[in-house]
Amino acid sequence: MNDADVGKQIQQMVRFILQEAEEKASEISVAAEEEFNIEKLQLVESEKRRIRQDYERKAKQVDVGRKIEYSTQLNAARIKVLRAQDGVVGEMKEDAGKSLLRVTKDATAYRKSLLRLREPSVVLRCREADRGHVESVLEAAKKEYAEKAKVNLPKILIDGKVYLPPPKTARDAHGPFCSGGVVIASQDGKIVCNNTLDARVEISFKQKLPEIRKKLFSQKVSQ
Repeated sequence: MNDADVGKQIQQMVRFILQEAEEKASEISVAAEEEFNIEKLQLVESEKRRIRQDYERKAKQVDVGRKIEYSTQLNAARIKVLRAQDGVVGEMKEDAGKSLLRVTKDATAYRKSLLRLREPSVVLRCREADRGHVESVLEAAKKEYAEKAKVNLPKILIDGKVYLPPPKTARDAHGPFCSGGVVIASQDGKIVCNNTLDARVEISFKQKLPEIRKKLFSQKVSQ
């Protein structure tokens, strides 16, 4: 084989090697591109999931925030309504207390207190300003008590040292006060009957408060 033939063979081998190299490089390039596209797709999907999760989390936070705000406003509205209702009831109670001033002008109103205690001997306390009223009806109250309780005339001692507080005034609106009535107790002090007008109003309001609220506010609530 001469040099020319050897050269041809070498050129053929070179072309064959180059062709294989190009084919191998093309395969590597295609594989690399496919792998890149797969990885890119996975990254895109992962980012989409992250964005969706982040959006859902923020949406839940907004929803929870709205519910909390609604609950807060609802509670505030309820408290405002309850305060307004308490104000109306308080005004009614205040008006009732003012009307008690007219009751104490009637001396006969003090005759019924004794029947609540049913004791043969009692100590009675009243306002200093009402002592004259109490004394004026004392004998009649004793007789009425004796007749209704079917007992002897009771012994009643008016406490001349300790009197009930005076009525409420604008000057002393927060101090102790008494709108009228009496407090009676057994001689040993074990049984006490607070029959002042303020105590009776307080008891009446506590007993009638559900009915008062129902009549005043149930129709408005239903609307």
